[in-house]
Amino acid sequence: MPTERCVAESIARRPDRPLAAPPAGPPKRVYRPRCMGEIPNLWLRLQNRPENVMLVRQALSGVADGLGLDAIESNDLNTAVTEACNNVVSHAYGGKRGPLEVDVYVLHEALAVTVRDHGVGMRDFSDQHPPERTLKGTGELDVGDNAGPGGIGLPVIHALARNVQLGAVPGGGTEVRIELAAPKAAALEWLGEHTPSLQSSDDRHGEDLASTVELKVAPRALARAVLPRLLSALAARAYFSSDRISDVRQIADALAANADESRNGAYLEVTATSAPHDIELRIGETLELHLPDRR
Repeated sequence: MPTERCVAESIARRPDRPLAAPPAGPPKRVYRPRCMGEIPNLWLRLQNRPENVMLVRQALSGVADGLGLDAIESNDLNTAVTEACNNVVSHAYGGKRGPLEVDVYVLHEALAVTVRDHGVGMRDFSDQHPPERTLKGTGELDVGDNAGPGGIGLPVIHALARNVQLGAVPGGGTEVRIELAAPKAAALEWLGEHTPSLQSSDDRHGEDLASTVELKVAPRALARAVLPRLLSALAARAYFSSDRISDVRQIADALAANADESRNGAYLEVTATSAPHDIELRIGETLELHLPDRR
């Protein structure tokens, strides 16, 4: 987990980006409909357990490696998204468990990450703000100080990101979109029309997903950077031996190398379910692998 010291050091190492003073009072929440033209390069769904935040960090470290981000950019990415994920862990479901979703978009000289929950969400602002509060022509709704639950970590996120947006999720929940500059990020191949469904292929609710991680990632270059890190971390958490963790990493490398042969075109879709000394993988809708920790 990022400490106050590492956050302060990250900010201090960037004299070219003066730190603006955070706005007084509760943060302003702005609802902005999702741009239909954006296609996520990475989608994660897992339960909002504290230990699962580490899996998100491993996936983000893979993204950083795959794009060639420097140490400062990688630290900013991990720290800002970790703060948003911690908010979901602590506040989104009123002490209960539910799904945590993370989308990563590789943009031109930038990264955008959306952290989403389907929990208590922001207070309903339809009764709090009359229609004229809608900003005409922008599709945005200024919800002012109607901050709802959470808010922990937002000053850190604002300090590290160049743009932060908070919005309501249809049906209940909150999403935070964090955009960070990445001027030297490597270009990825165009995803074309291979748009994945951002719906879970698993009909279980978040409270039943304690041992399951769902991943959709593209293109293949990014899959090869993300999947081995994620599955190795999952194997370590499942108490696999060092040799067996190495085997899991090799299997992940092979799966990622053939990502463009998955059923959903350019996307590699993996669902991993773990138990002590055991991992089960489902790749797409047809291939299943059982990876026991043989000692």
